[in-house]
Parts: sequence; C-alpha cells; structure tokens
Amino acid sequence: MKIGGAALHAAARAGCEPARARSQATRRAPARAAARALALAAALALAACAGAPVPDWQSNARLALDRGTAAYLRGETAVAQAEFALARSELARTGRADWVARAELTRCAVQVASLVLEPCAGFEALRDRAGAGERAYADYLAGRIAPAEIALLPAQHRAVAAAAAADADAALRRIDDPLARLVAAGVLMRSTRASPQTMALAADTASAQGWRRPLLAWLGVQRELALRAGDAAAAEALHLRMRLVTGER
Repeated sequence: MKIGGAALHAAARAGCEPARARSQATRRAPARAAARALALAAALALAACAGAPVPDWQSNARLALDRGTAAYLRGETAVAQAEFALARSELARTGRADWVARAELTRCAVQVASLVLEPCAGFEALRDRAGAGERAYADYLAGRIAPAEIALLPAQHRAVAAAAAADADAALRRIDDPLARLVAAGVLMRSTRASPQTMALAADTASAQGWRRPLLAWLGVQRELALRAGDAAAAEALHLRMRLVTGER
C-alpha cells in the first residue's frame, strides 16, 4: 500500500532502476506493506543511487513502522504503540509535518484493517500541512472520500473506493496485497458496503497471514451476523475458532 505526495513519487520514478526494482521485489512481504505507505522509500532510493549515506532518521523510521505494523497485526498493543511512537519521533526530527502525517496514516490504516474504526486523530492534527494525496487517503480510510479524490488514491484502492455495494466484493478480490485488501475491507465496513462475502474474505486473508488482531475482529463480525440470523451452529463454530486464536480452552 503506497501513499505519498506527487513530488516524491516523481522523484522515485526518476531514480535509479535497481533501487526501484528492489522496492517492487519487497511487495510480497506482508509486514512491510504498511511501511511502504511512507513515501520516504523514494528518498531512501535516491540517496542510495547518489551514493550518499542514508540519514539515520530515515532507516530508524522505516524499521519502526515495519515493527509497529507487524506487532499491531499480531495483537501486541504495547509493542506497536512504542514502535509507532518511535517512528513519529524520528520523523519529527526533520520538522516535516507531511512526513509525520504519512506515518500517522500508516498507523490508522492497520487499525482500519482490524476494524478499529476510530478517528485518525494523529493525522487530523496535521491535515492542513499534508498533501492532497494524503488527505484523500485519510478520507478514504474514514469512509467518506469524494468522487473527485479517488484518482489521488493508490491504484489498488481506487476500484473499491468507486464501487457500488453490489460491485465492492469483486473489486476487493482484485487487490493482491493482503494488508491492502484488509484495509479496503475495513473501508467497506465503515461505509456500510460490506457483505457477508466481504467479511469472509477478510477473515480468510487475516488467517492466511497469521494476523491475530484482524482475524479476531473479522471473525467477531461474522459471529455477530450469524447470531442475528439465528444460526446458532455457525455462531458457535466461529466462537470456537476465536477461542483457538486467543488460546482459550
């Protein structure tokens, strides 16, 4: 999942191809997916091409975002909070509010993937100093993106953002990155376009990655749906699965 200002994307495209290829090669690493949302990857690539030493704040921030994302998805709240705080602190050293805003969006994206549908307060405090692409992505996460903003989103999210409820699941299935797919599923849930198929796909995606927090969240909404439908057997099966994930006996 990539977000970032047009200027940094243009810089990345103008950079050396080996660095760009290395960035593309990492897309199959789920724990790095949210960290790639930080457009600082482009700056890292350009620094490497130029042979210049990479400032420690860049590597520290990216590693902290990687670790924070992975910890959050595993359900390790305290570790995730510490790592996200470290990433923000490292980025704040630059005095660049737009870069700090992108890190806050990374944190909010993994929360949406896990159905923690709270306001993205850290980003909102910096909204006026963020770029148009970042503001559009924040609105998308909040489930209120305007049609005119959709073109500013990362390509893999545009179809879900534009889809009517009847077409949303098909658009969701076309997202290859597991974390991006879960983020999009959370957006569908937030914008009341999620179907039972959305919930099942999200649960299957989290299960395949071993991501405890989003798996429990999506199993929970499936169980609630089964209870409302009066399907006691399905609800019990989902409850037993949730207990297995949490280690309950």
